[in-house]
Amino acid sequence: MLNADQRAIIKATVPLLESGGEALTTHFYKMMLSEYPEVRPLFNQAHQASGDQPRALANGVLMYARHIDQLEQLGGLVGQIINKHVALQILPEHYPIVGSCLLRAIEEVLGKDIATPAVIEAWGAAYGQLADILIGAEENLYQQKEAAEGGWRGTREFRLVRREQESSEIVSFYFAPVDGKPVLMAEPGQYIGLKLNIDGAEQRRNYSLSALCDGKEYRISVKREAGGKVSNYLHDQLQVGDTLQLFPPAGDFTLAASAKPLVLISGGVGITPTLAMLQAALHTGRQVHFIHCARNGAVHAFRDWIDGLAARHPQLKRFYCYAEADGGAADAVGVLSEDLLAEWLPRERDVDAYFLGPKGFMAAVKRQLKGLGVPEQQSRYEFFGPAAALE
Repeated sequence: MLNADQRAIIKATVPLLESGGEALTTHFYKMMLSEYPEVRPLFNQAHQASGDQPRALANGVLMYARHIDQLEQLGGLVGQIINKHVALQILPEHYPIVGSCLLRAIEEVLGKDIATPAVIEAWGAAYGQLADILIGAEENLYQQKEAAEGGWRGTREFRLVRREQESSEIVSFYFAPVDGKPVLMAEPGQYIGLKLNIDGAEQRRNYSLSALCDGKEYRISVKREAGGKVSNYLHDQLQVGDTLQLFPPAGDFTLAASAKPLVLISGGVGITPTLAMLQAALHTGRQVHFIHCARNGAVHAFRDWIDGLAARHPQLKRFYCYAEADGGAADAVGVLSEDLLAEWLPRERDVDAYFLGPKGFMAAVKRQLKGLGVPEQQSRYEFFGPAAALE
């Protein structure tokens, strides 16, 4: 536990984190990933190169410092971190590495005049407190997944049993366990972790489950990313019959039970977790408005499947917006606007809205939903990569 002096020191460093937190975390990652190669697979190097990962950590450290007296004010941030860690199998032995590098980064970036022994001691205690919280919560989640029917702990070997081209950019991969036993039932909106060996180097990635789990197999649908090491490997090299290691499903961005109309809004490959949500909602007879935005018809995945569902389920209304004109194939051309949303949302705005896609897309949707009167607490989103502010 932190004492009063240590808490005061942590709060006093908030202005420094507001102005220089990203420089600190960039230095931290550079140091840790060069000196501790064993943790490199836990971090997506593309997110390092873009600055998204250092930026997300800087925001997390800042939020922790701001709320050091009332950690409950962190809200869903802790749950998001815990689930991301579990999906990548972050273990207790990783925490001392992170802690020692973080303290060194504080000292080296801020300088010894600011990062005095008292400051380092306070941040050491603060990190220890946070590590204890996360380790305990993660262990509880690991145990739950191991004990559940079809569950497991650590890795489990799966075989690719089918792959399907969904669009010019997206391929679906179906995985079944090699042992032939049932798999852990995933909640709509969750993701799984993949452990791969590519060119002699271990890689770990999270991918949303793009179909409602049937207890027998999992489906992910992956967009080919320019320069993406894992996405290109999956598209070009992973063939039916190949095996790889999977971690159990995780994630707290899940479809909540509700009788309210459901609005699912996606951009690009952000469609993937909404597919399982849509399946689950239709099983209950719930009214659903499904809104998807894509560049054009060639990259629009799952259109025929969605259209088929709409033909069989009158409570499902679907709307498509293409950035490029495509011979009238879409309901609208251009970008999703507040006027379009006003037209496509249920007339009654007391709805549950879930939205995913590129960061700029989600920021716009969040503003538009608020402007149209959808209650903010009923407007939910998740990032595929490191979390960021949508303000």
